Amino acid sequence: YDAMELLISPANIRKLEDGGNIEIAPLAYMRGRSLQGATVILDEAQNTTVEQMHMFLTRLGEDSKAIVTGDISQIDLPKSKMSGLVHAEKILQGIDELAFVHFTSGDVVRSKIVQAIIDAYQRGDA
Repeated sequence: YDAMELLISPANIRKLEDGGNIEIAPLAYMRGRSLQGATVILDEAQNTTVEQMHMFLTRLGEDSKAIVTGDISQIDLPKSKMSGLVHAEKILQGIDELAFVHFTSGDVVRSKIVQAIIDAYQRGDA
């Protein structure tokens, strides 16, 4: 909610929810649904399992779009579990209707200090 509240007031968010224009739902509640004519955002997708990502992506119905965001440098899954985001990018390459966009520290809008922190961690990983 905090990022959305930077763009929309809490009162307007409630109005949009009450009117059925937006819905905020945990990933676990997506099973069994078919989303028609929807734009669906999955945030922090680096922490999905392969099975969760598969379930999420196969909910999309006609005229729907999915926006999946995640930072593979911040995966919190056990080392023995593959990230659903990493796996999806590997196997879904080449599907014309899909695109993958990678950002760098230069794309960070949170703050200049976060840009510097990301750069330092990337240098430290080298």
